[in-house]
Amino acid sequence: MWKKVRHGLLVGAGAAGVALALHLGGALGAWEDATWMIRVRRMASPSPATARIKLILVDQPSLDWGRRENQWSWPWPHEVLGAVLDFCRRGGAKAVAFDVMYTEPSLYGVDDDRVFGEAIRRGAPFVAAVLAGGDQGETTRWPEGEGPSPPAVEGLERWRSRAPASRAVFPVQDVAAGAAMFGNVRGLPDPDGVYRRGLVFQEFDGRVVPSLGIAAYLAGRRAPSRLELEPGGLRVDGARIPLDGRGRTLLRFCGPSGTHQAYSAAGIVQSELALREGGTPRIDPQALKDCYVFFGYSAPGLYDLQPTPVGDKYPGVEVHATMLDNLLAGSFLRDAPGVLVAAGLLVLSALAGIAGILSRRPWQSVLGFLVFPVVPFGLGFLAYAHGFWLPVVAGEVGVGLALVGAGVVNYATEGRQKAFLKNAFRYYLGAEVIEQILADPSRLKLGGEKRELTIFFSDIEKFSSFSEHLDPPALTLLLNEYLSDMGAIIQEEGGYLDKYIGDAIVAFWNAPVDQADHAVRACRAAIRCARKLAEKRPELEARTGAVVKARIGMNTGPVVVGNMGSYERFNYTILGDAANLASRLEGANKVFGTYAMVSESTWEQSGGRFVGRELGRLRVVGRKAPVRVFELAGLPGEPAPAPFAPFAEALALFYEGRFQEALEGFERMPEDPASKTYAVQCRELILHPPAEWDGVLNLTEK
Repeated sequence: MWKKVRHGLLVGAGAAGVALALHLGGALGAWEDATWMIRVRRMASPSPATARIKLILVDQPSLDWGRRENQWSWPWPHEVLGAVLDFCRRGGAKAVAFDVMYTEPSLYGVDDDRVFGEAIRRGAPFVAAVLAGGDQGETTRWPEGEGPSPPAVEGLERWRSRAPASRAVFPVQDVAAGAAMFGNVRGLPDPDGVYRRGLVFQEFDGRVVPSLGIAAYLAGRRAPSRLELEPGGLRVDGARIPLDGRGRTLLRFCGPSGTHQAYSAAGIVQSELALREGGTPRIDPQALKDCYVFFGYSAPGLYDLQPTPVGDKYPGVEVHATMLDNLLAGSFLRDAPGVLVAAGLLVLSALAGIAGILSRRPWQSVLGFLVFPVVPFGLGFLAYAHGFWLPVVAGEVGVGLALVGAGVVNYATEGRQKAFLKNAFRYYLGAEVIEQILADPSRLKLGGEKRELTIFFSDIEKFSSFSEHLDPPALTLLLNEYLSDMGAIIQEEGGYLDKYIGDAIVAFWNAPVDQADHAVRACRAAIRCARKLAEKRPELEARTGAVVKARIGMNTGPVVVGNMGSYERFNYTILGDAANLASRLEGANKVFGTYAMVSESTWEQSGGRFVGRELGRLRVVGRKAPVRVFELAGLPGEPAPAPFAPFAEALALFYEGRFQEALEGFERMPEDPASKTYAVQCRELILHPPAEWDGVLNLTEK
């Protein structure tokens, strides 16, 4: 077994190495992204902070309302957006972040920008969008004195090795002047274009521009926040945001688009105008109380719908809202450490390899292929629940390769061995017994062991007398058919065919595999063999000119069983007095004219459930101790032959030494061969009474 475990470990290690190489080389990326989408969509749920974030969206109904009611084309006048800011101030919003770039003066004139700037200054803390990084923008220096001061970040020198942004786009002066914070709206999607991560901050001109979501948090703080860069993360007022090498963090999406409560921009504007006129608003401004408000687009024509794991058309502003949600809830996801991924992959592949190597039956292999591929997925979901992204596909590849590799190894080693054993033992054992041996080859021990067996001996009656009249081909055909029929029945009952000696059959039960009901199996086999021969007797008589019958003797007892012989050639066979007794009982049938005789031990172990009768107490040749013997006549539940009951009464008289009375009883059954035998014995004992009587018949020949 330990050798198999070592083989399984080697197979698993090789599979893990291949899977890890594919994973690190990026070959599994597309499949991993697909599994990531499944995990996110199944496990995305709102956090305790989700209700504290609100969205105001320029959706398609808002554009239609502006065009229909006010003849506004897009972009709307900035003065209209001032109404949005006034509504947020009226409701007591904590901060307002606009995911809109105001890089050019308003098309509606200078006054429009001025009015918008005033609304920014009098409203809730405002986050103005900038675009830092990439190829856009001509600005290469921070606009001094035209906007809010950037947040101070401790440990920024640790990040200087990364390439800072060389260009940036800032809003016009009226917007920048009243802003409490700049927020970077640049996103960095994964290679497949899907936004799974958010850019936490971008360095530009020696300063830090936080993302729009982080900037909204900073703007809403009454006291200055502390930002500290550390290896692998950014701490914001003690909350840690894990970072990758590009300054991105893995977002935990709270659900599909709309999970954060959203309001139509048209509805907000209408509500503010109604409040100014003393009317009833469509939307209660108190809904924004102490909330972070994000303003952005969801109308398809405004081109700010992004692919994410929770939807192909996800408003970009919701990505920024998700980052703030993660910060407030402390729910950012983290990449599982590479060492942990490699170790887990190795352990999982090794276990799959060991399980595959130890699988001895087809159903075990199938079970392995059903169970082990589920484990990486299960671990992936479990890791997600605990805030980690754990690669799944690498685990699937490792497990799959380990199971396949184990199957190949088994086929190359045990497969050939099993095929050899199956081919060798199919002539001696039934298929069920062979499968048990293949499942546990240790049952076939080299050498011998002592164990209790039920031994079967059979021989064709008067075989020599009629076989002399058959030519060799006919005799061979007859014998082959007979032995095939009898051997098939013995194997069906789980018996081991020890040997054929001419017309004789030697078999036993309870080895090489354990059989608690070995005596029952042997008795059932003996009855079936006798009935099969009776069924074919007319055909055999026509071919041989003789009535073909077979005698069977069986005994249950301890023997030595195992591989015996020379070092060059050996047989799996038995030795012992119990086997000799079975052979003697087969011959003892001649004395009583019976054809199936079993010892007392076999009869008792079979539970006496078969139809039969006690034949007597015999002292066979070669044994001093007498043995009670029984005739086996039928299967459980079948009626007993008529002579059995009166025979038992006469036998009881015989045991008591009342020979005359016993003789009279036996003579009432002249057609019963066993009664005839006892009648002869009674007459002899009446003529020559024994000095001491023990009820035992002494046999003088085998």
